[in-house]
Amino acid sequence: MQEDRSDSDESLEDALRKRERELVARSTAREEERARQESQKRALARVVFTPEARQRLSNLKLVKPELATQVEEYLIVLAQQGRIAVPVDDDALKSVLEKIQPKRETKIWRL
Repeated sequence: MQEDRSDSDESLEDALRKRERELVARSTAREEERARQESQKRALARVVFTPEARQRLSNLKLVKPELATQVEEYLIVLAQQGRIAVPVDDDALKSVLEKIQPKRETKIWRL
């Protein structure tokens, strides 16, 4: 009876080790794919945006990372489709950002 238990423990441990290796391999593959996509996106951004526009996007990423990523991906897709002039300069990027998020007005009321 003791031998049966040790055999099943060993097979369970083997199965767990195999499953762990599979999960590590999947995780590594996902990380490599994500790194490849990020590298490709950076290369496209160098072509699509002027240095000033890239700097503005970098600054925006510090404050509003989701917005910056969405705008960057949107403009890259438009450039790939030929729907906007390349490279996108800082003024064009400002214009897009103002259309997406108009400036807020602050009113101060004095009593």
